[in-house]
Amino acid sequence: MANVEQVQPKKGPSLAIQLAMLLAMTGAAVGMGWLAGGYLKQGETPAAVPAAPENAGAAEKPAEGGKAGAGPALVQLAPITTNLASPSEVWIRLEASLLYDAPQSQEVTEQIHQDLLAYVRTLKLHQIEGASGYQHLKADLEERAALRSGGHAKQVLVRTMLLE
Repeated sequence: MANVEQVQPKKGPSLAIQLAMLLAMTGAAVGMGWLAGGYLKQGETPAAVPAAPENAGAAEKPAEGGKAGAGPALVQLAPITTNLASPSEVWIRLEASLLYDAPQSQEVTEQIHQDLLAYVRTLKLHQIEGASGYQHLKADLEERAALRSGGHAKQVLVRTMLLE
């Protein structure tokens, strides 16, 4: 039989080595996070901060060409309230805004609104159920708006969508 005193317990690395490894792994994790953040951030361009106008009233007046500016424009559409194609007793109310690359005429916005209304009337409830249904609806709305505006409508922002 072996003597208990003769059996040596296994020795692990010392406390100093364990702390050094912990610091090294923490440093590696911080470095990888910093590199990943830099890689993801490189595709972004910083948003331009508009200069403060010298007189506040001039910013709201149209420029010489009749348009307020050449930058992006956000236009809120009138709410779309209609029933779905199937089941016809289900009603939808959709409030949306259009993001244009440059200001557009009111006629273009009205044409887009009427086109979106006509499209929403053809929807079936099962087409817009769930997250993927919402994504497909949003993609279809954006495609129709872009076609109707000649590519000037860059995004359709759905503010509210209620089904009853």
